Amino acid sequence: MMGLLVTVTVAATGVVGVVAGHRRAQSAADLAALAGAAALQDGADPCERAGAIARRNGARLRRCQVDDWDVAVLVAADGPRLPGGAMELVARGRAGPAQR
Repeated sequence: MMGLLVTVTVAATGVVGVVAGHRRAQSAADLAALAGAAALQDGADPCERAGAIARRNGARLRRCQVDDWDVAVLVAADGPRLPGGAMELVARGRAGPAQR
């Protein structure tokens, strides 16, 4: 019975860690996309700014795509270390004007 309790506790901790890590990655993607869109409006390089913001939030910019006034990014962040190894969590973000 004690072994089952320990197994369930470890599994639940792993799931909570993955969910929390993905939320951090999604926040980094959203913030990077917003920073890229703001840089685009200011005449600066949107992908450079998005990459800097992603790094400040513990993620790596994997892809940055500019389409007219929209900036779409793909970021990756390290997830929790689980018994099977470390995970890489991926998230997408997009920012631009609400209406064209």
